[in-house]
This record gives sequence, structure tokens and C-alpha cells, in this order.
Amino acid sequence: MLAIYKKELRSYFYSPLAYILIGIYILMFSLFFRGVFSTGRPFMYGAYLYQYSFLLAFILPILTMRTFAEERKNGTDILLMTSPVSVGGIVLGKYFASLTVFLVMTVVTFIYPILISVYGNLNVMPMISCYIGYVLIGAFFVAFGVFTSSLTKSQVISAVTGIGTLILVWFVNQYSYLFKGHLLAFANWISFFFRFREFVQGLFSSRDLVFFFSLTGLFLLLTMIVIEKRRWSQG
Repeated sequence: MLAIYKKELRSYFYSPLAYILIGIYILMFSLFFRGVFSTGRPFMYGAYLYQYSFLLAFILPILTMRTFAEERKNGTDILLMTSPVSVGGIVLGKYFASLTVFLVMTVVTFIYPILISVYGNLNVMPMISCYIGYVLIGAFFVAFGVFTSSLTKSQVISAVTGIGTLILVWFVNQYSYLFKGHLLAFANWISFFFRFREFVQGLFSSRDLVFFFSLTGLFLLLTMIVIEKRRWSQG
């Protein structure tokens, strides 16, 4: 797994993709932060992170679109499938490489809470809760993106599928007030944005942690099943 991880991480930073995405991410984050902070109104960093998580639904499927789709398109997946590395090692290596890039993006944003603490008041514990939720929802988006990449040899299809699905769930969350009773409860239960809001409000429980870990693990497992099936078909 470590060899796959290092290879994938090098491929990210030896190509312009990671730098372009990190640059866009930081630029959008900065512009949004400046616009909200300059209003002079009380600044809720958690609410800001919650709204900004919408951008992750675009950024992370693009980041992960190449993980398996590029290998299939170039025909190098045959070498990967016949390597002594286990399917789990292949999937986890690629996943953690993509996750590392996302974590680099997230760490860069720590400068903004520092600025808030210098020029205003910052509640540290709610901010920590927000970032825990932010990393968890991002980790799931990465896992989902890796899964969609394993289904096709087209990076564009992988990105569009990932973005479309995540945005659909976002809209369900935004308009959940249209649902009633059990349908509303179900919509909130499946909505990872609703779960993230619990972290933003500092109301999250162990169930929310289990939800994100389980959802991330589920899509990593599904990816392993897809790759294992392909390995057997080529063997």
C-alpha cells in the first residue's frame, strides 16, 4: 500500500492538477472569507465552513477522477492488476494519496481562524468541531470520487458522476423542509450535509462519527469489489 501511496502522491504533485485545484480552492476560500468578513456583521466561522463545503462537492470529484480511470484509459491498469499488491492495498494507497492532497488544502485554511483570533473573537472548541466535520465530509467525498473513478475509463464521466450525485444530495438537504414525517427523517438521515451541520452547531454525537466512517468505508469497500472483479476478469 505504501508504494502505491507514494506513487500516487508523486503523480499528483508532478502534474499541474493538484496545484491548479489547490490554487482554485484557496482563491475561492479567500474571496468568500473576505466578502463575509468585510460585512462587519458577527462572523460565524462554522457557518462559513458549512457553506463552503458545497465547493468540495466540485473540487474533490475532480481531484479523484484520475485515480483509476486514467489507468484504464492508458492501459496501465493491467500492470496494476497483476502486481503483488493486494486490491485493498491498491485502493487504500490511492485513497490516502488523494486524501493527503485534500488535507493539505484544509491545513492552508488554518490561517483564517488565526486572522479571526487576531482581529476578533474566536471560540476554539466550536472551530475544532467544525474542522472535524469538515475533514470527515471531505474524506467521504474522496472515497466516493475514487469509487466513481473505478467504474469508468473516462475521467470526465467520473467527475461528472461524482459532482452530480453530491450536488443532488446537497439539494435534497437544502429543500428537506418540503418533506414531512418519515420522509423528512429519512432525508436527514442520508444527508451527509445535515450531519455536517451537527458538527458546525457543536451538537454532533458518536452516531455522526459512525455515519461518516461507515459511509467512507462502504465506498472504499465497493471500490475494492469493483477492482477485484476486474482483476479476476483479466486473470
